[in-house]
Amino acid sequence: MNRYENQHVVVIGMAKSGVAVAKLLHRFGANVVVNDKKPREEAQGAEELEALGISVICGYHPDDLVHPGVSLVVKNPGIPYEAPPIAQALRLGIPVVTEVELAGQIAKAPIIGITGSNGKTTTTTLVGLILQEAGIDAMVGGNIGTVLCGLAEVARPDQWLVAELSSFQLMGTREFRPHIGVLLNLYPAHLDYHHTMDEYLAAKCKLLANQTADDAAVLPFDQPQVREKCGQLASSTYYFSQSQPVPRGAYVDAGMIVFTDGEGSREEIVAVKDITVPHLDNALAAVIVTRLAGADKQAIAQVLTTFPGVEHRMEFVAVKNGVKYFNDSKATNPEAAKRALLACKEPIIWICGGLDRGIDFRELVPVIEGRVKAVVALGQTAPILLARASEAGIKERIHVDTVEKAVLAASRLAESGDVVLLSPACASWDMFPSFEVRGSMFKDGVHRL
Repeated sequence: MNRYENQHVVVIGMAKSGVAVAKLLHRFGANVVVNDKKPREEAQGAEELEALGISVICGYHPDDLVHPGVSLVVKNPGIPYEAPPIAQALRLGIPVVTEVELAGQIAKAPIIGITGSNGKTTTTTLVGLILQEAGIDAMVGGNIGTVLCGLAEVARPDQWLVAELSSFQLMGTREFRPHIGVLLNLYPAHLDYHHTMDEYLAAKCKLLANQTADDAAVLPFDQPQVREKCGQLASSTYYFSQSQPVPRGAYVDAGMIVFTDGEGSREEIVAVKDITVPHLDNALAAVIVTRLAGADKQAIAQVLTTFPGVEHRMEFVAVKNGVKYFNDSKATNPEAAKRALLACKEPIIWICGGLDRGIDFRELVPVIEGRVKAVVALGQTAPILLARASEAGIKERIHVDTVEKAVLAASRLAESGDVVLLSPACASWDMFPSFEVRGSMFKDGVHRL
């Protein structure tokens, strides 16, 4: 990391990733300036950074913040590239990266990078638990938990770094190279940030762009468009599929999850009916990754059959009067909601709605027809979703303005043996600061019934 000694680096956005990367670069001898548009009283970590001798500017973006003397700009993943200092850096030809790029540069441990439109957190969590069960030392972080550059600085060469990675993070990479890269799926998402589907796909595919023949890429066989978008990869490619055998990877055969290494070895891991993972694709991908990392099939089966789930992702909340309540607040796009709806075998009271991103939700009509008995909608997209419910022949359609009212309405519509499912198909930002807040309010409402 001598490349940053005495170099002028600007970090845009504090949050935990900005604070972590500023401290890291300072330790490597860079002259660091941290800038956040939030007022100082809301910029957590400012005093800590200043105590280290790092310059912090809050409340605005100075016009002269980014200039030809700057060697690197590190931005918070969520800051758009249209933000003035980022746009200025791009005009000047200054590299703009996220902290993930720095993590890749300093990591001595091999990295498992996991991305996709849906299922990232569940798969990342599964991989970490399986490696732990198998006695393989691993650290889990990235988009969940600890900032990746913080883990990368302390991880040993004999450990694994398991990282959930978003398209926002990956778009800001240049040389980042995971030893095992997983692209779970690709569906339209975050187009308010990426603007086009091509840009979104390009960001996701950067996960695999720098891999070599010594690395492995894990891809969904049932999404051929993903294979096409990724192009010809230098790494060894493994596939997962629910519908057919694959030449190398994991698939379902006669109700069993099977792993094959492509060289004649075939292992039956566990029966599908016995796993507790809500979405089978996540389990299949985790099987491939952990087998490649050295986990035995007993450890894999143990975790897949006891996995308790991840908060806000098809999270079981309670049974009330014979009705099961599930919190899937992380379903922030139609495809995620579709996966949740298809995972339920009982009649569903569906709570949905949120931020309007211009989606018409027509793809959900055949999914909810005959499966959903009532729809309770809230947020900006409520009228659209209720219209789709009408097209699907659903007679019970209710428009509410709070999560609490949604829970009460759903509880009155539900009968013993039904499922009440919060799976919004939309982001939360029209009404809530995050999907976590939305999900927690749902759980509180259920527990008060």
